[in-house]
Amino acid sequence: MATSGGGNYRNGTHKSSMKVDRSLSLNSNPKSSVKSKSLPSSGPRRNSTGSLAGGAAKDNAGVPGRVRVAVRLRPRNAEELVEDADFADCVELQPELKRLKLRKNNWDSDTYEFDEVLTEFASQKRVYEVVAKPVVESVLDGYNGTIMAYGQTGTGKTYTLGRLGEEDTAARGIMVRAMEDILADVSLETDSVSVSYLQLYMETIQDLLDPANDNIPIVEDPKTGDVSVPGATLVEIRDQHSFVELLRLGEAHRFAANTKLNTESSRSHAILMVHVKRSVKARDSAFSSENGNSPHMKTLKPSLVRKGKLVVVDLAGSERIDKSGSEGHTLEEAKSINLSLSALGKCINALAENSAHVPVRDSKLTRLLKDSFGGTARTSLVITIGPSPRHRGETASTIMFGQRAMKVENMLKLKEEFDYKSLARRLDIQLDKLIAEHERQQKAFEDEIERINVEAQNRISEFESNHADALEKERLKYQKDYMDSIKKLEEQFVKNQQKNGSEKVPVGLREDGSALTSNTESSKVSAAEEVAELKKLLQKENILRKTAEEEVNNLKSQIAQWRRSEASGNSEILKLRKMLEDEASQKEKLEGEIAILQSQLLQLSFDADETTRRLDRGGSGKVPSGLDSLISQVKHHQQNSGNGEKASIAKLFEQVGLQKILSLLEAEDADVRIHAVKVVANLAAEEMNQEKIVEAGGLTSLLMLLRNSEDETIHRVAAGAIANLAMNETNQELIMSQGGIGLLSMTAANAEDPQTLRMVAGAIANLCGNDKLQMKLRSEGGIKALLGMVRCRHADVLAQVARGIANFAKCESRAATQGTKTGRSLLIEDGALPWIVQNANNEASPIRRHIELALCHLAQHEANAKDMISGGALWELVRISRDCAREDIRTLSHRTLTSSPTFQAEMRRLRIGH
Repeated sequence: MATSGGGNYRNGTHKSSMKVDRSLSLNSNPKSSVKSKSLPSSGPRRNSTGSLAGGAAKDNAGVPGRVRVAVRLRPRNAEELVEDADFADCVELQPELKRLKLRKNNWDSDTYEFDEVLTEFASQKRVYEVVAKPVVESVLDGYNGTIMAYGQTGTGKTYTLGRLGEEDTAARGIMVRAMEDILADVSLETDSVSVSYLQLYMETIQDLLDPANDNIPIVEDPKTGDVSVPGATLVEIRDQHSFVELLRLGEAHRFAANTKLNTESSRSHAILMVHVKRSVKARDSAFSSENGNSPHMKTLKPSLVRKGKLVVVDLAGSERIDKSGSEGHTLEEAKSINLSLSALGKCINALAENSAHVPVRDSKLTRLLKDSFGGTARTSLVITIGPSPRHRGETASTIMFGQRAMKVENMLKLKEEFDYKSLARRLDIQLDKLIAEHERQQKAFEDEIERINVEAQNRISEFESNHADALEKERLKYQKDYMDSIKKLEEQFVKNQQKNGSEKVPVGLREDGSALTSNTESSKVSAAEEVAELKKLLQKENILRKTAEEEVNNLKSQIAQWRRSEASGNSEILKLRKMLEDEASQKEKLEGEIAILQSQLLQLSFDADETTRRLDRGGSGKVPSGLDSLISQVKHHQQNSGNGEKASIAKLFEQVGLQKILSLLEAEDADVRIHAVKVVANLAAEEMNQEKIVEAGGLTSLLMLLRNSEDETIHRVAAGAIANLAMNETNQELIMSQGGIGLLSMTAANAEDPQTLRMVAGAIANLCGNDKLQMKLRSEGGIKALLGMVRCRHADVLAQVARGIANFAKCESRAATQGTKTGRSLLIEDGALPWIVQNANNEASPIRRHIELALCHLAQHEANAKDMISGGALWELVRISRDCAREDIRTLSHRTLTSSPTFQAEMRRLRIGH
């Protein structure tokens, strides 16, 4: 990194003799924050803040996010105690009145008012609590915040912001105390805190934590306009000690030089960026497997993340060359410092005067601070001055810079989004677990099938072996019995033959001449008996053989049955395998469909969030008049955004279908309902889709969400969708017939979020423009609900309330002109007139324009004249007729005043010329 010829590296300490003593009370009454002689003629600023900055979500000053300015006086240093001993201080502080007097001479002085006046005795703790702590709390709530010190060199800017307080803890500066509060509030398990430390030196951005990185570019998001420095070193902070070490390292690398005004004059602007990422609500994706069934996804809930950024800017001191004695390279440094501070001053002037062009690109400093002045950050500025009358010119310049900065208004935006990356990582992990579990179950199933198959084969083989052995034994047994029987028969036959052969029969004739036949007959009888016995044995053998054959047949049939059982088992195994393959295929198909649906849902959610952001940006600008509403702003942004969203809507109809989207409005999962209602709101922003949504029952579903849901986000987006549909007169009557005004009133009564109230107020404002619904709208509490929302005090909400009142008053004026309306206005009967008069000269132009129109319409009906005179509206009408910026409203007010006899009589009585 290049070094300064006349400079040296800073050692991280401040050698000012700044005194710290008593702490002033924090409960002092707030005052107006403008110098009396430089105020425009539009009246005093309404302000009720209790500290330098309000709460995290609201700004109590009436104008959201106005830059808060505190002035801090440095005590006299050793040189001034000697040189200016005979002179009084050039400034006189009145901290209890939050005033500062700058002496011109001994008898004349100018008085200035600030949000906080800190004397030379104010402690570092007191300075932190009134200047920085509200900004730090806003950052912890998800907003961007900026704390900046501005002043002449040597007046204590670095002491106020960057003092480390190692020797005296009470001297700790804003940077150290802010990180202490941040680390005390975050949870390091779910949240993260990271810092970058930069310096802007000679129009180059250098990394104080990495000196070699000495030319960091500025990157601007073309869509959101956010400015970032992605090339800077980003260090995650886990404890206070490591943060202090980083500050010490950065201060050692910061350029400083010895001048006549300050022995350690900063030659660069130091910028500390603290990024706080907080998980608001733990939303985990849950997967379960019960009773051995396949696991299935139950819920899909991404975490809600808030990202706040705190920017602490220690500006280099402005200086006059003749007083600082800068020369050579130090002179070039002084020129660069003064040029960048001059560019910052030009931007502050342009913003304070509501100029159409703000020259933010004239310097890298103004580009880096784009979000801090006129952007979305909560900004606190502390201007440091010295008491010496020799530097009265520099002190006056510093005071005027602070006065102009107090007129700059920011619109705070909550940096909140869903953590889809974390959700995707969890889904990947769960998917890997499911795949592994499925593979394990499939392997176990295949192993079980294989085991059953092997067991069946073994049992069949064992049975066949046993059956074969049994058959062989039976065969051998029967064969043996058969052989034994044959052998017995043969032995018996041989015995019989031997017996017959051994007998001797006598030869001769008997007296009667007959042969010897007795032996022959006995032999025949014996042979017949043997034959009969043989027949019996043969029959017995035949019976045994048939029995054996039947047993063999039975065994064969059992074997066949076992084989059929085996074939059936094999067939069942094949069926199970096929079923397993079908299940695997079906699972892959379902996973593909789930991935497609998740992609579509995330894309549609991103489109809805993008449209919401466009709506937020559109809401802080110029609000259309008449019957224009939030939906016109959405359409305008959608037309300018190209064909991307239109293509996504067409793709939505083709792939998902309106009925499926509407059915998701009744889903049990809250996140699914949120995404679905955002998509419906996006579709309702196109006039061509509104009729389809109503015909498909979308309006009824949206009203049911208002009635049954307790989710603030669903209420906000559903009310926005109803506001879109309420642009159509037919839809307005449907909303009223289905009790929509009662549901909107109930939502308004229970809501606290300004964006939700803005959507509800926009829907009611659209209904106020229907002549046919005036009485019903009032009887069902619509006017009361509209007036009740002014409690929010947010500019966007008040603009919608004012638009609704203007629409209602216009319809009443038209009805009175046509003769269908008599008596005084319903708005006056419901007590709206005091609020209308109070805000007739509101500094926010959208609110003021609608209120001016409402007053003119109310004044056109003579029955309202007396109430308006007693309520102070006449004076506002006279002012409008003279000072209103819009010629048409000015002309309408003038015509109304001149045509009303009651107003004319009162003006003559009060001697008001017109």
